[in-house]
Amino acid sequence: MISRSSGEATPAQPSGRWIVGVDIGGTNIVVGVIPLDGGTPASLATLPTEAVRGSEFVIQRVASMVEHAIAETLDGQGGTRADIAGVGIGSPGPINREKGTVINTPNLGWKNLPLRDLVSHAVHLPATLDNDANCATYGEWWLGAGRGVDYLVGITLGTGIGGGIVLNGEIVHGASDAAGEVGHMTIEFTGRKCKCGNYGCLEAYCSGPNIAARAREGLEAGYESILTQLVDGHLERITAATVYEAAVLEDRYANEVMAETAKILGAGVANVINVLNPQAIVIAGGVTRAGEHLFGPLRSEVRRRSFRSAYDACKILPAALPETAGMIGAAAVFKKIAFGAV
Repeated sequence: MISRSSGEATPAQPSGRWIVGVDIGGTNIVVGVIPLDGGTPASLATLPTEAVRGSEFVIQRVASMVEHAIAETLDGQGGTRADIAGVGIGSPGPINREKGTVINTPNLGWKNLPLRDLVSHAVHLPATLDNDANCATYGEWWLGAGRGVDYLVGITLGTGIGGGIVLNGEIVHGASDAAGEVGHMTIEFTGRKCKCGNYGCLEAYCSGPNIAARAREGLEAGYESILTQLVDGHLERITAATVYEAAVLEDRYANEVMAETAKILGAGVANVINVLNPQAIVIAGGVTRAGEHLFGPLRSEVRRRSFRSAYDACKILPAALPETAGMIGAAAVFKKIAFGAV
């Protein structure tokens, strides 16, 4: 499961003081260098993914960011390249962990991409690959809001919607590495078309781009809102962040969009609680910047739709590592595989 650029076997006793974590998202790439004990990152950088420029460009960008992060770490902390144990990569999926391939990711346009080995060869370090939402959940379990929780579910709200499940310190991958894809549960069977090809997915309503799309549709239908002024009449410039901004300014229409988003997301979270009965659900991603405009009605909807005993046993929490959970979790996945424990 760990690829080495030279093709040689992974050493039985891996060494190193640092692990590079890579979180590849539909919008941004986050790269950091994490000490083995999980302390403060020695280096941290974010750049746009620019997936429209193709997978080769993205891999070159990742490799460049990894090399820069390593150089910055060794310059600041001392040591040699031998102190870098390897690279943990998180990517939207579904993926095949054993082969290190991204099977299909609609938000990046990749199919059957051998991402792990391409990055490993580019930076001449062993690498691991896992789903980005699994990594974000694992990061929150290791160092964030899920510390000390035995049964944790993570939901990431961004360009898409992903999910991860951690049970007793282990990521639940399922029979084919597809467990936790909560963004593609069907909320409305005749609903909006999702990039995955299905209709009515949670992601088709509550991802950042789809919150913005729903807001634009209402404005085009005649609703009045300060959203129009915030983008100088260019409705195509509306993002989920614009909707949050208008909601904070007490715009009635923006608050209606956020309330509807919370209700739809609440139905999805309630499904997760009723099926899995976790101790905590950690919600991460840009959408959570809406704060109580999202979490207040979300918790009310979840309470209404969940079994009472399951709801009472579960905390619904915002992420403690909103920008870095995926990167930290990717490093933790590498540590788990290479060293046997996190």
